[in-house]
Amino acid sequence: MDIGIKIIIAVVVILVLIGIKMVCDEKARRKRMREFLINSWGKSADRNYSEEQWNAIVSYYKVLEKKAEESQKHEFVDDITWNDLDMDRLYKMVNQTISSPGEDVLYDMMRRPVFSQAEIDKRDELIDFFSQHEKEREHMQLLLSQIGKTRLGSLSDTVLALKSSPEVKTGIHWFMLILLVLNVAVLLPVKPVVGFFCFMVLMITNITIYYAGNDRKLIEAYLDCYAHLLRMLSVAEKIKNVQWSETRKQMSAIAEARAVFKGLNRKAIFLTSKNTDGGDPAQILMDYIRMLTHIDILVYNGLLKKIQDKTDSILKLIDNIGELDACISIASFRELLTLWCKPEFKSWESGVTQIEMAVEDLYHPLLQEAVANSFQVAGGTLVTGSNASGKSTFLKNVAMNSILAQTLVTCTCSSYQAPFLKVMTSMALRDDIESGESYFIVEIKSLKRILEESKKREPLLCIIDEVLRGTNTVERIAASSRILNALRQKWVLPFAATHDIELSYILDSQYENYHFEEDVQEKEVVFSYVLKNGRATSRNAIQLLDMLGYDKEIVEDARNAAFNFENKGIWDAL
Repeated sequence: MDIGIKIIIAVVVILVLIGIKMVCDEKARRKRMREFLINSWGKSADRNYSEEQWNAIVSYYKVLEKKAEESQKHEFVDDITWNDLDMDRLYKMVNQTISSPGEDVLYDMMRRPVFSQAEIDKRDELIDFFSQHEKEREHMQLLLSQIGKTRLGSLSDTVLALKSSPEVKTGIHWFMLILLVLNVAVLLPVKPVVGFFCFMVLMITNITIYYAGNDRKLIEAYLDCYAHLLRMLSVAEKIKNVQWSETRKQMSAIAEARAVFKGLNRKAIFLTSKNTDGGDPAQILMDYIRMLTHIDILVYNGLLKKIQDKTDSILKLIDNIGELDACISIASFRELLTLWCKPEFKSWESGVTQIEMAVEDLYHPLLQEAVANSFQVAGGTLVTGSNASGKSTFLKNVAMNSILAQTLVTCTCSSYQAPFLKVMTSMALRDDIESGESYFIVEIKSLKRILEESKKREPLLCIIDEVLRGTNTVERIAASSRILNALRQKWVLPFAATHDIELSYILDSQYENYHFEEDVQEKEVVFSYVLKNGRATSRNAIQLLDMLGYDKEIVEDARNAAFNFENKGIWDAL
């Protein structure tokens, strides 16, 4: 048998074996994915995020935030509030998405509260659908898993950068492709041994140029973007026959965006694999062809021109496919919680009635052994108590659940009633080293933004922890009492925590008092974390010094000084 025929047969056999293996791998992948989906349902996501991955997730929100600011429709949770409430941790707890669009949209969703009952109802309907229809949910998740996660930075950033993405010079790639074609078509049939040797040399050379050259590196991020676009279009094609009424809005938008790219799959098949990560076996073979022929680099310029003006349609795909994935993740989050409820939004008569909030069995979702508290407030609320008694955690939880109510339509309590509220906090502040601003400057700037927002006469929930803690006692009490008094408006629901009992008397007619207390025993401090009516009356700081073994003379002198001040109203000089 001619050696050339033997080589051809060997190549065919190898390709057949590779094809069989890829089919088997795909079946195994689908089985593993189904098992993963079943096992991860209703469980906290256990995932570590690199800085690059986290920045990629946040980028989609930043894009929409910038657009909102330009249109003067800024309704996002601001950075100070988001960081005060440790919402990054909560996002990571909620995030069970399996695609880049899903995790991008979920983050944006949690930072963009809804202020419409109709929109809340529509989102809740979709979440409920995926909660109650396991078969449909798994079908959708298996499709979404074919999109996968981005490898190279932010998908939305790359999409927006398509308008200015670079073209590549293709001369060397055309030259190497022509040599390869001539070798296979002319030399290999005539002189198989020499042709095979030349083919191996050309193959090694082409692969080296492909990975070591600058052209592929220049367009690599855009190739990843194309890959995700093709995967989204592929999934969009597969789900076009889904007739679930709950997903009609998303399916309509996906179909509209898909139509803009009609025919792109056929033209872009050589550019990048649409389903390599998702498990499309045929595309794995295409990767080897690209390495040998550089066909992806050769067609890049032409296809770039075809989609540069279609970024809005790509973002529409991301938004609507991502919403499906995000709502499945929220449904899983609900299963994780030991207690949860859907919020009830009460109407508020502008300028006439005081904003009210009523919550029962409120607990913090990020705490392992959280204590539940119930309350009903109208207007200002002042919370007193010692350090570590639970003041800050309680206030953070109030704000966090107000955001959860208007984003995930899920509250960690048995009942939540309030109007639609914008949420702003001033809590976990620190010195700004980069700008050289002290804690006090950072604090008063943070408070000023809340005061400015309160002038808009729109429903506002504001949470302040230890007002003006960065200054001396006299000025702190004088200024903080006036700031809190200014926030006591019918359209504002202010909560504040303080150690200054004086504030509870100064603002007695303006703010309702609540407190947390502790039990100082002989060898330990026991906190109940239970919210109680009225102002704090216990003073245990000096007793804690004694308990921890401070010098007896220091402790007794401190007790006497406090006693004398309470009786005289002035401090004795030492």
